[in-house]
Amino acid sequence: MKTIREIYRIGYGPSSSHTMGPRKASELFLERHPEAAAFEVTLYGSLAATGRGHLTDVAILDTLRPHAPVEIVWKPSVFLPFHPNGMTFRSKNSQGEVTDEWTVFSIGGGALAEEGKEFDASPELYAMNSMTEILNWCERTGRSYWEYVQECEDSEIWNYLSEVWTVMRQAIERGLDQEGVLPGPLNLRRKASSYYIKAKGYKDSLKSRGLVFAYALAVSEENASGGRIVTAPTCGSCGVVPAVLYHLQRSRDFSDMRILRALATAGLVGNIVKQNASISGAEVGCQGEVGVACAMASAAASQLFGGSPAQIEYAAEMGLEHHLGMTCDPVCGLVQIPCIERNAYAAARALDANIYSAFTDGNHRVSFDKVVEVMKQTGHDLPSLYKETGEGGLAKDYEQM
Repeated sequence: MKTIREIYRIGYGPSSSHTMGPRKASELFLERHPEAAAFEVTLYGSLAATGRGHLTDVAILDTLRPHAPVEIVWKPSVFLPFHPNGMTFRSKNSQGEVTDEWTVFSIGGGALAEEGKEFDASPELYAMNSMTEILNWCERTGRSYWEYVQECEDSEIWNYLSEVWTVMRQAIERGLDQEGVLPGPLNLRRKASSYYIKAKGYKDSLKSRGLVFAYALAVSEENASGGRIVTAPTCGSCGVVPAVLYHLQRSRDFSDMRILRALATAGLVGNIVKQNASISGAEVGCQGEVGVACAMASAAASQLFGGSPAQIEYAAEMGLEHHLGMTCDPVCGLVQIPCIERNAYAAARALDANIYSAFTDGNHRVSFDKVVEVMKQTGHDLPSLYKETGEGGLAKDYEQM
């Protein structure tokens, strides 16, 4: 597996695969062809189907149009074999002749790949690629998951995770302070600030749950408005992990260092899924985004509360298992309905997964690795209309109540 930095990418919303990835691809193609007189970009499959709602065209145009005219061609019914998020860049000279052509895929979490290989091939850092292997290592050595991350990554990983945690906290605090309507045709009002205020009026149990909702909503609403967030593991699921960690730090007074170690463990969980399945909603549905985020947050919470390696693995397994089959069906192609609400609900589920695993000794019948395998197969079995195309599920024939 590669560095967990690729799970935690700092950038701007609303979508890692539909906004961050295409923006990065545009920057790379522009670097190759600063002399181009014009550009043509063809978007395929999910990128075309929900690209306008996800601001894919805005990301491309903002990058290329200051240098030359840009034509965007939309082909939502054409799915290239390698991945649903395909795009082809063409540069043209002053006579309108194509001088170069590049097909690239946005494979989730802001990462890019060419067919059959990752485009920006960073080194493999982790010798073990499955949770079972790493769990056995933890039990054999007496160490925890974050210590395996520390052993595999370079010494700068803690500085990077510190920056990640800073950006996560800032997104929550900005989001709690914002009011008004999110951009787009849904006219969806921000809810984080009102949830936060209402939660303060309840007694401890409901207050705790309401605050977790508020924190997750805050980050997700910042993402939906194009704010600065951290993928965890994607933009569409960026509210889950920070909400859980922010709430636990404020309510239980965990130190920053313990939060960073929990982030390392969460990143390892996300990395295992990315390596063995997918974190792309366009490829496997929302189970690969919000489901994986819930697994990451569940593991992080379990570690903070002193869970054993087996209990941490069990918490992560439950976080993902109980999102199996979740479709990606964004209304109007926006990362708003049902995405924002799902972040809040998954954050609460993560806390429940931690509690459930804490009541056990960590032994259970279905491993995290098995759930990852099942998630991948389930995602491939889902029809394309349930994988970020805006054609099925809640997105189909949407009418406001």
